[in-house]
Amino acid sequence: MNILAARRAAVARLAAAGVPDGAQDVAILLAHVLGASRADLALLSPQTLLSPAQITAFEAAISARAARQPLSHITGQRLFWGRSFVVTPDVLDPRPETETLIAAALTHPFASVLDLGTGSGCILLSLLAERADARGVGVDISAPALAVAARNQARLGGSAEWAQGSWFDPVQGRFDLIVSNPPYIAADEMAALSPEVQGWEPHLALTPGGDGLAPYRTISAAAPEYLTAGGRLLVEIGPSQGAAVTALFKAAGFERVEILLDLDGRDRVVLGYLPNAV
Repeated sequence: MNILAARRAAVARLAAAGVPDGAQDVAILLAHVLGASRADLALLSPQTLLSPAQITAFEAAISARAARQPLSHITGQRLFWGRSFVVTPDVLDPRPETETLIAAALTHPFASVLDLGTGSGCILLSLLAERADARGVGVDISAPALAVAARNQARLGGSAEWAQGSWFDPVQGRFDLIVSNPPYIAADEMAALSPEVQGWEPHLALTPGGDGLAPYRTISAAAPEYLTAGGRLLVEIGPSQGAAVTALFKAAGFERVEILLDLDGRDRVVLGYLPNAV
């Protein structure tokens, strides 16, 4: 079987399975199987023959995608803030909208950062990569998630420590910056999620149940005890949660609270500053 025939059959199979953007997924998976970049794939002749092993691997990858397994779980990695992160079913798939939080966090200097619900470590390690002299702590309740974060640190570097526990429970000391992308999907919104999310990503990292705001109540109330004077708290939010989370920040004593938009113009991050005198 040549590349052209393999791609045509795979695109038709993903279309029949209802996978959106199937042609793009096929290109990504074929490049992965061939150990090539997509740019290199474009340079190959459509008549290039695949080996039996490559055909088997490609068919397995397409079968997984037709079952709505996320691309990152099939390839084992996801690009985020210009770096490739290891991804497994134990962590959330890093998403482009979370880069809004990274960009906002980097607008001011910091020497220490705490990441609550760190998952793959993509937020903390991205921030430390941009601030080589900074140190960080990543907290997650999931031991398997922390194992993924440690794997990413081994590949990417960064002065990070990892602690298992619920939110601030294992944390000591104060930090210039606290960041979090907590589970925030309300219980009644879960049914509307895509099959890739519902069937493959850890529900513990997706929803806290109820109205989705419980993590923000905990984080905003406790964060002042763990921030340095003038320190910042940044959290990712769902597009409809801006007003509620802003109110929680203000009630906890944060100043200059604002909502930041993602590239699609949706509310995505709430930012607040601890007063200089604490």
